[in-house]
Formats: sequence, C-alpha cells, structure tokens
Amino acid sequence: MDFEVDSMSSRKNTSVKCSNCGARLVVPPQARTICCAACRATTNVGRSRDPVRQAVGIVKAVVLNICSSISSLSSSSWSSGSSSYGYPTMGQPSSFPRVRGKKRAVLVGISYAGRRYELKGTVNDVNCMRYMLTERFGFPAECILVLTEGERDPYRVPTKENLRAAMRWLVSGCVAGDSLVFHFSGHGVQRLDSSGDEMDGFDEALCPLDFESNGTIMDDEINDTLVRPLRRGVKLHALVDACHSGTVLDLPYLCRLSRAGYYQWENHTASSGVYKGTNGGLAILISGCDDHQTSADTSAFAGSASTGAMTYSFIQAMESEPGTTYGRLLTAMRAAIRASGIGITINGPIASLMRKVFNFGSTQVPQLSSSEMFDIYRKPFLL
Repeated sequence: MDFEVDSMSSRKNTSVKCSNCGARLVVPPQARTICCAACRATTNVGRSRDPVRQAVGIVKAVVLNICSSISSLSSSSWSSGSSSYGYPTMGQPSSFPRVRGKKRAVLVGISYAGRRYELKGTVNDVNCMRYMLTERFGFPAECILVLTEGERDPYRVPTKENLRAAMRWLVSGCVAGDSLVFHFSGHGVQRLDSSGDEMDGFDEALCPLDFESNGTIMDDEINDTLVRPLRRGVKLHALVDACHSGTVLDLPYLCRLSRAGYYQWENHTASSGVYKGTNGGLAILISGCDDHQTSADTSAFAGSASTGAMTYSFIQAMESEPGTTYGRLLTAMRAAIRASGIGITINGPIASLMRKVFNFGSTQVPQLSSSEMFDIYRKPFLL
C-alpha cells in the first residue's frame, strides 16, 4: 500500500509552543494565531517557519498517516471482527439499508418513554431532519437509517448495541465523495475522564435507551467508530442535540465564536498524544451546547409539537438562508435560541411538519468543532 502525505497535511501537523504556558500547540495551514486550550493565551504563529521544525512536523505527519492506514488496512476492521473497545463488531443486521448511496444518514431519536427524564420532541426532531435531508439535500430515503422507540424492527430500537451497529453501518466502506450525516436527539452526560485526554477532566457520552442497564457510549468510542475510519474525500456532519455535547466527537479543534462574530479555533488535541483525527477525511460536529451546558427539549403551546432547541434552530437557519456558511449558520442558530424567550416561529415548507413556538428561556449555546480548521465565513455548509 502506498502512503501519501501532501504538503497541506504535512503543514497541518507542525507545532509551536504556547507563548504563555509552553504547551505544545498543533498549527494548521495558513494560521497566523492559535489559542491554547489550557491557558487561553493567544500565540502568534507568523508566516516564517523554522525549517527544522517544519521537517520534524513532516516526519510526524508521515508516522501518523502510516499508523492510521495500518489501523484500517481492511475495511472489515470497522464492520467485522473486534474493536479496541472489546465489543463484537459483527455483520450489520439484515434489516439495515443495503443501498450504499453517496449520501447516507443515521437519525436517532430517544424519548425514554415512561421515565422521569422522558423527552417529548426527539421523534419530531428525527422526522423533521429526515424531511430536510431528502427534500433539501437530496439524500435518498432508502439510504437513511432511523432509530426510535416506535420502530417495529427490534434492530432499529436505539439500544446501545443497535446504536453502535448503526454508527458502524454509516461509515462502513466509505469512499471519496461520500457525504454522511449522524443526527442524535436524546440525553447526554459527562463522566470523569480516566484516560487523561480531556482538558476539563470529563468525558462526554450519549445515553442510549438502555443506558441505565448497559451504560453510555463514551466520546472516545464515538471518535473511534465515526471519525477515525473517514478516508480522504469523505465528509461527515454530526448534529447532536443533547446535553454536554460540545466535544462529544472528541475532534481536535473547537471553534470559539463571540457574539460580535469574531472566532478562534481552540486546539483540543489530546495531551496524551492519542490521535483523534480522521484517516484523511473531514469530520464536523454541530452540537446543541457546550460541554458544561444542558440542551432544552421545548414545551409547546396547545396544538403544537415539541422539538429539541438545537434541531429547531438548525432547521430554521437552513430554511432562512439556504447555501449559508458555517459561521452564518452557527450565528443564526445562537440568535434563534437567544430569542426563544419571546417566541419565534418557522416559515417555509417545513412549517407543516414542525409548526411550533419556543416558550422558554435558554442559555445553551450551539458549538462547532472539526477535524481541521477552516474559515467559517468562507466555507459553505454543504451536505
């Protein structure tokens, strides 16, 4: 097998020391400044680079690419055999879609019906996302896998093992040109970090339907399953409408966007040195809130339906400005949630599916993280 490292991927792995605390920071291409996630200080990178350090960065990039390639020499390593987490990765259930379109999606909505923490809007979230993906972005209906408690197929009920299988189905056999979407509407939690790779000392996790008996799905596992297999030319968008979801994919970079519209990418590369990026592809997460925040499930007025705040604001932003950039999308979503205390409504074709009004005040702030940094005001949001 040939291993290729172009100049862009080489520059992406060069590094500098934080001007304040001395921590090693990974510098992406064309960056002039970088914010340290440990001490929040900003370090000027400049245009001129030490050629020795640049050469070292290239060597590191080659090693990382080789390690990533070895870990995925066989595509079956992601869909059969055993994973590093010790759970069996058997063949996909026969009821999962067999069509391998260039656009595929997994949509998960968990209500936890009958429990004290029941959510009312998650199934509506899934229905609205499915409509938007098929009608606005051209996703074939037969290439969308839905997991909710109402599914008759036992393999499409969002238990822990079924959710794992669905994530593996989404990325299995991915090739250049594939556009993948993972949407989760449900509960999220934080757990104490035992591996030492979290800046705040906590791992983030998603709660499947049976999490009380079988446990949560940790961000380390989600990264291993959804992010690491992404080959060059493959694009994944994860939309997670859950509490504590800011970095639930464990991606290397988190975008800090001020209310005035200024942004900086924070380096969240694991201090342990564990690689959390892709195998050459692109992974982007839009989450319902920061790691320390909670996400709201809206209560609706009589005659309206409930929905998750993040899903609502995302669809509203896409309806209001098709072809928007990531920066404008994130700004619009945050503005919608801030305005929720006075009530806002959706206009457009999707209104027939989700005609609803916010009637709560919320402090949650949607977040953007990525496997690589980019200009959020120039890069168009495309699925």
